[in-house]
Amino acid sequence: MKDKNTEKKEAAAKVPFIDEVLDYAKVICCTVAVILLIFTFVARNVRVSGPSMQPTLHDGDFLILRSIMYTPKQGDIVACNSYSLGKIIVKRIAAVGGQTVSIDFSEGKVYVDGEEFLVDGIENITTLREGRDIVDVKVPAGKYFVLGDNRQDSRDSRSPEVGFIDREDILGEAAVRLYPFGDVTFF
Repeated sequence: MKDKNTEKKEAAAKVPFIDEVLDYAKVICCTVAVILLIFTFVARNVRVSGPSMQPTLHDGDFLILRSIMYTPKQGDIVACNSYSLGKIIVKRIAAVGGQTVSIDFSEGKVYVDGEEFLVDGIENITTLREGRDIVDVKVPAGKYFVLGDNRQDSRDSRSPEVGFIDREDILGEAAVRLYPFGDVTFF
């Protein structure tokens, strides 16, 4: 039989183990809660689908979006709800509300307010009409004209199916490419 001192020592030895497990469980639960709050209210995530943003982004790239206190501006890469396509699309803002867009499909150039819209590192011509001519099209207030960087293989604002993007449909601006791990990029 065990004496009372031995029993007390054994009971005392068990309690720190349980306390330690509970401490780890609390830390894990708090960490998960904070991560969920961040990804729900501060930063969102999205996976690029398709080749429309090549060479900047590729199919399967995983992005973290900046969404709190973000004001979309020309040149930003954004993720948007596209209800007509039934999915989230990742595109570049070519023009904001109040600007005028023209596309010369024979030259393959996009003009915003009479100036060619150029993106560093993108030498992609725009000859894909998507069913309509775009000449001096004024972007309405609160809306955005978006294009894929791979303009020969992108369904974007040129298409009547996508058209202008409403501000409330922009989920956020690409802040970081997290995956693939070898291509982590801050935008």
